[in-house]
Amino acid sequence: MANTLEPHPEGLQLVSKAVGPLPLLNRFLERLAIERFFGERVPAGDRRQKLAPAVGLGVLLRNILLARRPLYGLAEWAGRFDPALLGLAGQAPQYFNDDRVGRCLDALFRSDRATLMTEIVVHAVEEFDLDLSQIHNDSTTVTFTGQYPEADGKPSRGIPTHRITQGHSKDFRPDLKQLLFILTTTADGAVPIFSHVDHGNTTDDTTHIRTWEALRKLCGTADFRYVADSKLATAQNLSHIATHGGRFVTVIPATWREHAQFHAWLRSNAAPWVEVLRRPDPRRKAGPPDIYRGYEHPLRTAQGFRVLWYWSSQKDTLDRAAREHRIAAADKALQALSARVGAPRSRLKNPEQVSAAAQKILTDKHVERFIRIEVRLLEEAHFTQATRGRPGPRTAYIRHAHQRPVLHWQSDAQALLDEARTDGVFPLITNEEKLTLKEALEAYKHQPALEKRHEQLKSVLNVRPMMLKNHLRIEAFLFLYFLALMTEALIERDIRARMRKLGIKKLPLYPEERPCAAPTTERLFELLADLRRHRLVDESGRVHQRFYDTLSEPQRALLRLFKLSPQEYLAAAEEPAAG
Repeated sequence: MANTLEPHPEGLQLVSKAVGPLPLLNRFLERLAIERFFGERVPAGDRRQKLAPAVGLGVLLRNILLARRPLYGLAEWAGRFDPALLGLAGQAPQYFNDDRVGRCLDALFRSDRATLMTEIVVHAVEEFDLDLSQIHNDSTTVTFTGQYPEADGKPSRGIPTHRITQGHSKDFRPDLKQLLFILTTTADGAVPIFSHVDHGNTTDDTTHIRTWEALRKLCGTADFRYVADSKLATAQNLSHIATHGGRFVTVIPATWREHAQFHAWLRSNAAPWVEVLRRPDPRRKAGPPDIYRGYEHPLRTAQGFRVLWYWSSQKDTLDRAAREHRIAAADKALQALSARVGAPRSRLKNPEQVSAAAQKILTDKHVERFIRIEVRLLEEAHFTQATRGRPGPRTAYIRHAHQRPVLHWQSDAQALLDEARTDGVFPLITNEEKLTLKEALEAYKHQPALEKRHEQLKSVLNVRPMMLKNHLRIEAFLFLYFLALMTEALIERDIRARMRKLGIKKLPLYPEERPCAAPTTERLFELLADLRRHRLVDESGRVHQRFYDTLSEPQRALLRLFKLSPQEYLAAAEEPAAG
């Protein structure tokens, strides 16, 4: 895809430029009016700055979505395309060195990013007719290589900053410092509509009130359903939302009294479950369906909120398998402990020591209710000669007896049978009185779509681990990642809506034209990545003739969905040839 210059017999040269997915991406960036909002809200800074912040940020956003090149590689990447496709408006790609792009990030950091985000999101809601009646929230961590001693949370020129520090790493990288990245999406297409960053050691339960208040201002009303994981379920969070006219659905944590009480009741009783949802196995065509049953507990929480219990066939299988795995691991550890106890030089000399060691294994594996342990004393004897010399028929022997502990364990069959009654069970809590069991479950089942956005942030957009010399630019950079996630989500929502409208169940987007039922933006961009356009130019740079790559049938099918002809797509933002 690099530019190629080849001699031509008539004294002309063939110049090739990449097109890739840029025309499709630009269509959505234009609908979002991203660069207009950048131009209005991001300060231009020094007049000597050769790269306008709005232009630099627009190119950087395109790079995040398409290539994820480092800042020092932007000039090389941008040089592969016609400047007009990148929104350069006559500015040369060589201006894209890391210092100039870094100053664009500085300008974005100094801008009123809260207002900028609100204006972009409000415009997106109107432009794409987004439904804000149900909103989902979750957080993840963004890790960093480097120490960042300056990122101590102190304001910079009056602008708040955040601490890059150690915390509970959701990337399982406790060795790296981090920031907390909080994302809110619609249920309508899982489109990001709000995001903010917090200190790396911030706990999730402390972020919800601020997030909900920001969403209330964004929506212009409190009458929307707020869905989040169990970190939302604190008395302060739920009370704040309920008393201010909001609605919520969340999971009850296992630490709540209601959770322990219902599980204890289930071990000896049968709940009057009612089937509320049944759907095909999403992983195997011939697999059993996923079945959900529900039951509303007659007793409410102390704050008066409804408690809805569910049984999931899929979770039932997972819970049973997890318990069997823990029991097997405990059995293996107990066998190793038993061998240690029986060793000649064992340090576990008395029953109390052996019992304590065995109990620690059961506690660590969380199986203390399912395995019974017993330590018995086994008497062992050995004999020695009473006198010195070679033994004979009349040799006398002295009997030496001692006791050593022996560990025994076995499963508690009744405890396992009782615990099986609680497999697959989980509780939701809500303050909506008219919400049915099915509606509450379906609301919460949208939460994985938000988690998919976090996966895209890290695996597709490759945000981890991050390293920038200037910690002030990091928050600006994460703002661009929010816009990238929003753009990706809108593209996916748009193409899937077009497929439903036209009755198209699958598109031949995968290699070998294999069908795809739920196209992702990543796959669309991959499909269009190799497209180029070519020109025959003379020594003065005048274009005499144009050539374009031939599109494959999957590429044509994709463009037809967006009502674009191949010629219109490949010639996007192209100057006319010389007369």
